[in-house]
Amino acid sequence: MAKIKITQVKSAIDRPKRQKETVKALGITKMQQTVVHEATPQILGMVKKVSHLVKVEEA
Repeated sequence: MAKIKITQVKSAIDRPKRQKETVKALGITKMQQTVVHEATPQILGMVKKVSHLVKVEEA
């Protein structure tokens, strides 16, 4: 399966609790932090929910 790099580019401050928890569940704890995940349907769904806060690239 393909890998994707997810980088937080906007703050989760003043966002709904569900979006904050989704960013945390992706493993992102700081701004500009990049994590690498497999492109599973679950991860892609999480990324879609917070797409306005993160940047996604293929790894």
